[in-house]
Amino acid sequence: MWSNFQLSQSLIFAIEEINNSSSLLPGVSLGYKIYDTCTSAAMGVKMAMVLLNGNENLTLNEQCTKPAQVLAIIGETQSSVSMAIAKTVGTFSIPLCLSDKRIYSSFLRTIPSDYYQSRALAEMVKQFGWTWVGAIRRDDDYGNSGMAAFTKAAEQLGVCLEYSLPFFRTYSQEKVLRIIQQIKSSTSRVIVVFATHWDLEILLNVFYEHNITGYQWVGSEAWISDSNIARLDKHKILQGAIGVTIPKTTVTGLKEFILDIHPLKSAGSAIFTELWETLFKCKYKVQNDSEHTVLCTGQEGLSEMDNEFTDMTLMPIFSNVYKAVYAVAHTLHDLLDCTQTCPTKKQVHFKTKEGEEVYFDKNGDPVAKYEIINWQTIEDQHEFVTVGLYDSSFPAHSRLAVKMASIVPVSVCSESCPPGTRKAVQKGKPICCFDCIPCAEGEISNMTDYWPNQHRNECVKKEIEFLSFEETMGILLTAVSITGTLLTIIIAIIFLRYKNTPIVKANNSELSFLLLFSLALCFLCSLTFIGRPSEWSCVLRHTAFGITFVLCISCVLGKTIVVLMAFRATLPGSNVMKWFGPLQQRLSVLAFTLIQVLICVLWLTTSPPFPFKNIKHYKEKIILECQLGSAIGFWAVLGYIGLLALLCFVLAFLARKLPDNFNEAKFITFSMLIFCAVWISFIPAYVSSPGKFTVAVEIFAILASSFGLLFCIFLPKCYIIIVKPENNTKKQIMVALCKMWGFRELWNCGTAATGRRTFC
Repeated sequence: MWSNFQLSQSLIFAIEEINNSSSLLPGVSLGYKIYDTCTSAAMGVKMAMVLLNGNENLTLNEQCTKPAQVLAIIGETQSSVSMAIAKTVGTFSIPLCLSDKRIYSSFLRTIPSDYYQSRALAEMVKQFGWTWVGAIRRDDDYGNSGMAAFTKAAEQLGVCLEYSLPFFRTYSQEKVLRIIQQIKSSTSRVIVVFATHWDLEILLNVFYEHNITGYQWVGSEAWISDSNIARLDKHKILQGAIGVTIPKTTVTGLKEFILDIHPLKSAGSAIFTELWETLFKCKYKVQNDSEHTVLCTGQEGLSEMDNEFTDMTLMPIFSNVYKAVYAVAHTLHDLLDCTQTCPTKKQVHFKTKEGEEVYFDKNGDPVAKYEIINWQTIEDQHEFVTVGLYDSSFPAHSRLAVKMASIVPVSVCSESCPPGTRKAVQKGKPICCFDCIPCAEGEISNMTDYWPNQHRNECVKKEIEFLSFEETMGILLTAVSITGTLLTIIIAIIFLRYKNTPIVKANNSELSFLLLFSLALCFLCSLTFIGRPSEWSCVLRHTAFGITFVLCISCVLGKTIVVLMAFRATLPGSNVMKWFGPLQQRLSVLAFTLIQVLICVLWLTTSPPFPFKNIKHYKEKIILECQLGSAIGFWAVLGYIGLLALLCFVLAFLARKLPDNFNEAKFITFSMLIFCAVWISFIPAYVSSPGKFTVAVEIFAILASSFGLLFCIFLPKCYIIIVKPENNTKKQIMVALCKMWGFRELWNCGTAATGRRTFC
């Protein structure tokens, strides 16, 4: 009764303040009509219709022609009544100061949605480690909706509900006894109560009668900060209770306004007279048989009283009524000043005189902020102590801040598993109930990159393995790679220095220089396989290797075709070289290389290589490696290289009997033989080599095949250029040709060598 009267006084205070304001709604006076719904949804709907019609004083025979005079309705404090009223007035777009805008399109609230309250309670329960809890809910929209939201949030956080029991103050004794039996037979020691103070008044007596003590209570804002409940808890059943409540706030002048009431000031109002008589236990009119009744004078002072009416612990609720009235007033003010597109009630944004910002989100809800309060016993009395805060506007991980006590009650279905064991869910029970069974080998750790020790009760950091530049193998391979690159550069310099000599010119100098360039890239691409794998290095190592080797083999293939076409055309006057001149040679190398580029592009776009932690091969190591992504792409790259190498080998084999000191077909045959042998042996070695040795095998194959090509094709020519310069003449080359072709070609041979017809 007292709280409802205080709420109505808060509304009147706000309206009088607005009417006396010169800045808000100047020249406009707000009126009000206050009705008591008696916590009844039916009564609430009836009163709402009366307010809408403005015809509450009409008789049954009169017509309802008077237009509606109410622009907004403020109330009710209970969800069930508010929902019923919202469904009624929402049709007429009368704002009611619920979150589902599909149903409650004109509903706004100045108190946070119960969704956030439920979420805050669930996070708080999780924070204290209570994973096995029971619940009691008020059997109406407030309790059922709030508990449904709590249950959903709790499940997401890994908190299990052993039971969720409905309760209403009109329940029969039989129903109440079933609730008591369920609580007594349960194993959880924490009870979440989503109910009102009226329900707690009844439950306290029932719990005392049945000795329900020793539980940790978690309360919703509807009762956790109610001082009357704290006074009624004489047996300390709720001792240590914790819950969420609306943050403490003050409204300047509101307390004085509520307490400044006198029946003499409100003549004709029966409710003030009744209130006064109840507060001071006196009567204005004394009956003949009531000679011992104290007579009310109307001059009694409320400031000297200490009772429920003078208790201002519900000031946060009064403040929300105050803010609701101001929200309506600011909206009306904006509408009256509007000349173009007018703002809606949800767009209102203002500050109270205390500096608090008031605004609504898209659902018509304010920002949810709660204080976490704990019932602590001081001098045998319950005191409400703030121990934390919850702010829904913060990031999810930092919304809840609670001061943890040194000793927190325990409420779990199963104790945490000791070292060396793991959880096994009990069949037919929630995930919070489990057995602890010994861990299998290697399965204790829940920490990434760790593995268990021998006793399986401690995590040991795993060694991370990859082929690095700092280790011996990495240093050696790097040195060999750089050596190969330097040798290639030296040979290129030699060829450039002697580019006009017959042996360089006769061996297709353009393809030779391109081949040397591709060999240098082959040596360098092996370095991408060394070092910690990353996304770019995994992509680069395979694509660079594939493209450079195809470029290399394409050059060798071009040189082989040139040799065949030049020396298989033995008939005089043959012009077969016009079909494979310098332009055709360049185009063939480009075409062969572009095919490999296309294969690599398809590989990278469908499923590219990526860095991967291999923890399965060794239990004590983590192997950092590059996964192929698409195995088809990888083997397609290798297969294409192998196809070109095989073709080159066959053609070189056919040209192997050409003059040794002129053509390189024999040396190309040897180089392709080495190349194919290396890569054929590479496949089983690559598949069977563990860890970093897999990478080492691949680098070895790249370096070995590159050195094979470099030495077999270019070393003999460098030997002639440097050591046997006398053989690097046109005459010596033609003599070798004559020896090969024999006497039948002497005429042509002599012509080619001297420019005139002579014998060799």
